[in-house]
Amino acid sequence: MTGVNPALTMYSTTWCGYCRRLKKQLDEAGISYSEVDIERDEASAAFVGSVNGGNHVVPTVKFADGSTATNPSLATIRQTLARMS
Repeated sequence: MTGVNPALTMYSTTWCGYCRRLKKQLDEAGISYSEVDIERDEASAAFVGSVNGGNHVVPTVKFADGSTATNPSLATIRQTLARMS
């Protein structure tokens, strides 16, 4: 689900099962997001590595305030979004 002003950006890969699960949960919860495949975007891969100790761990989520979460649960995302609003 891609919104005009997404609440978050999810960095993922096409083969990541955790990414697919989180996307499904976000869609079902009605939470808008944009998705970036780090295997197709070198700058995004570098960003993910920079917030994960050099590792390209997906899903990595970046919130509108610039904070990040690595492999977060839907509950964690909801809590973070609630704090930001």
